[in-house]
Amino acid sequence: MTDWNKNQLTERLGLRYPIIQAPMAGAATPEMAAAVTRAGAMGSLGVSLQSNDATRAGCNSIRSKTNGSYNINYFVHNEATLDPEKTERTRDYLATYYEELGLGPVPAAKVSSTPFNEKNLAIMLELKPPVLSFHFGLPKNELFSAIQNAGIFTISTATNVLEAQQLEDSGIDAIIAQGFEAGGHRGTFTEPYEDGWIGTMALIPQIVDAVSVPVIAAGGITDGRGIAASIALGASAVQLGTAFLSCPEAAIPDVHRAALKNARSDKTRLTSAFSGRPARGLENRYIREMAGREDEFPDFPILNTLTAPLRKASANAGHSDFIPLWAGQGVGLIKTMPAGKIVETLVTETEIAIKRFS
Repeated sequence: MTDWNKNQLTERLGLRYPIIQAPMAGAATPEMAAAVTRAGAMGSLGVSLQSNDATRAGCNSIRSKTNGSYNINYFVHNEATLDPEKTERTRDYLATYYEELGLGPVPAAKVSSTPFNEKNLAIMLELKPPVLSFHFGLPKNELFSAIQNAGIFTISTATNVLEAQQLEDSGIDAIIAQGFEAGGHRGTFTEPYEDGWIGTMALIPQIVDAVSVPVIAAGGITDGRGIAASIALGASAVQLGTAFLSCPEAAIPDVHRAALKNARSDKTRLTSAFSGRPARGLENRYIREMAGREDEFPDFPILNTLTAPLRKASANAGHSDFIPLWAGQGVGLIKTMPAGKIVETLVTETEIAIKRFS
C-alpha cells in the first residue's frame, strides 16, 4: 500500500488522492467542490434540486476556480405519480405541525423535481463535466448512451452486489459501494430494499470481487483510518460526505451545524419522512413522530413539497425539530475546517494509518 494514492481511477481522472467529496444536493456548493479539487481530490455538486441555469452557473464557477476533475450528480429515480389518497393522508399528518409553527394550511402536493431527462442531458453535453454521476440507478438507455458517446466518465451507486453487476452490465465506468452507514439518501434501486442493508466493510470486497470496474467506497468513512481500510479491501477510491458537512463552504443551516458538533453515531436514523425515500440523519422530533408511516408517504420527491415549509420555518427559528439533519454513522469523527484543509488532513491521517502496517 505504499502507492495508496495511485491507481487506474486516479490516473484516469487526474487525481493526486483517491478521495471524492460526495455531491450532497442542497449542502455541497461550487465553492466546496472547487476547494476539494484544488487540494488534489475530486469535488462534486448535486444538481437535481436546482434549475439548469443554476447548474450552468455552478459548473462555470467550479471551472473558474480550478482546472481539475469535478463531478456533477443527478438523481435518476422513477417518475413520481400523484396519489390523492396518500397525499391527503400525509397533509393531515403534517397539519398539526403547520399549526404549531403558524404556517397556515399545508400546501397542495406537486412533483417538485424530475429524474435526469433530455433537458439535463442537453446541458451536460454542452458543459461536458469531467465526471457525471447518478443516484438511484441509471438514466434511460438513450440518455445514458448519449453520455457515453460524449466521452464523459460515469459513476453510479450500488448498495449490494446485484446492483453493482447491473451497473457494470450497463457500461458504467466506476461504481460507488454505498454501505448502510452512509448519511443522506440511500442509492438502492432494486427490490427488496432491505437487500441494501449491508455495512461498508462487508460490502466493499464483495463488490470488488464481483465487478471489473473501479469501486469507490462510501458510508461511515470520515477519517484516514477508514480510507486506509477501504483501500486495503480493494477500493480504488473513497467518497466522503458527512466529513465535509461542517466545513464553511457547506450550505447547511446553522442549526444543522450546531447539531453536528455534539453528534453521536448511535443517534442517526433512516427515515423516509422528509422526501419519501430512505435517508440517514440525526434523530429529531419529526423523525420519531413520523416513524412507522413510511408506506403511507407520497412518492419521492413529492413529499418534499409538503415538508419544505416545515424545514424552512424550523431552520429560521433555530431549532432542529423539523429539518433533515443528514449525517452518516461516522459523524462523531468529523472536524470543522475548510474543505481543502479536510482533504489535507485526510491524506495525512491515511498515510499514518498505512505506516502502522508497513
